[in-house]
Amino acid sequence: MIRRPDLLAETPSQTAGPYVHIGCMPTYAGNPGTYDAEIGERAISDGAKGTIIEIRGQVFDGTGNAIRDAMLESWQPDAAGIFPGQPGADPAVSGHCRFAADADSGEFLLRTVKPGAFRGRGGSHNAPHISIWIVARGINIGLNTRIYFDDEDNSGDRLLNAVELKHRVPTLIAKKTGEGQYRFDIRLQGEGETVFLDI
Repeated sequence: MIRRPDLLAETPSQTAGPYVHIGCMPTYAGNPGTYDAEIGERAISDGAKGTIIEIRGQVFDGTGNAIRDAMLESWQPDAAGIFPGQPGADPAVSGHCRFAADADSGEFLLRTVKPGAFRGRGGSHNAPHISIWIVARGINIGLNTRIYFDDEDNSGDRLLNAVELKHRVPTLIAKKTGEGQYRFDIRLQGEGETVFLDI
């Protein structure tokens, strides 16, 4: 028997909710001892070559409120633009970090090494950047974006040049606030919405 479509309710989408931290960052969620060391706990180890930087920011929803349960992951090359697993890569740079927004302020902190430029597929130029993945309550599918730096030459970067609405390019660029210090806020909707990537 075929049922009329107007009698069937759509199954609700599942969001990350508060459970993402319990599974991915149990110590942060108040369950220490689950792992000896949590996956992606640090982007770098002692002795990492290059300039050590700190990137601070917040993830804002469409109403301008900071999301306090956001979890982020970063991927990047080392200071020479070499990814982990490639010949010559800095063994003190993992290339990956998992971190969360502060439960009170919504502020996140990524401490890492400033990545170098590198050549991509077909020899394309990639300005120094860090790839970021964001999940939180209310986000149905993880969001991908990038962090570029305002004190680097980004003019030849293939992805930045592909952004058609040029006034949105600054949403991908971290602002230098001090020596080794940067600010990068992520806006999910509305004015100043961050460019997200379907990759």
